[in-house]
Amino acid sequence: MTHSILVADDDPQIREVLKLALERDGFAVTAVADGKLALQAFSTNSADLVILDISMPHLDGYQTLKELRKTSGVPVLFLSARDDEIDKVLGLELGGDDYVTKPFSPRELIARIRAILKRGIATETNSAQTRGALRLNTQTRDCTFNTTPIKLTQSEFLILQKLLDKEGAVLAKPAIFDLLYNGNPNASDRTVDSHIRNLRSKLDAAGAKEAIETLHGIGIKLGPCNI
Repeated sequence: MTHSILVADDDPQIREVLKLALERDGFAVTAVADGKLALQAFSTNSADLVILDISMPHLDGYQTLKELRKTSGVPVLFLSARDDEIDKVLGLELGGDDYVTKPFSPRELIARIRAILKRGIATETNSAQTRGALRLNTQTRDCTFNTTPIKLTQSEFLILQKLLDKEGAVLAKPAIFDLLYNGNPNASDRTVDSHIRNLRSKLDAAGAKEAIETLHGIGIKLGPCNI
């Protein structure tokens, strides 16, 4: 199966390097110079994964991700010269799935992309899961609470699916870290916290108050999820 990748970066040399490396590895690639063009390209032909530079003209990476998240949970990987942890956390809190800093190794980047896509494919093999009024359909990647749709990123979807798999048991933070990042040394506990916080906020907004319970120093577990 050929996966499609959308790349948005205002540096033509980086676009060319990414396009050549990804196509050599079997991906179909569309490369554009800014966030506005990225949104136009995605609306015409949606991609399996989007790579966004942060510092771009017209729409930066953060703004582009915000627009994407209004309609899609497509996995997003940030590519940026900014190496501060606060920038990484902000990108993840906005709904990003991973963050790679420049200069980067094309081989490592492709490995990270394949890991993200593999996690997405794994969820498609399971049946629909429910707990109380919460329903997660892993075939269509839809999530609802009492018929209210909840738009989740891939990372949020994976955490919620794992909580449902645990059937009320505690999910430790190291297990979430391995689930999302598979030992990636560039990830941090704060990135996991960002995904959990985003997931809890979306569930709360849909009416699933206190659906995720925190056991300080241990992990999280799923509440009753009743109306």
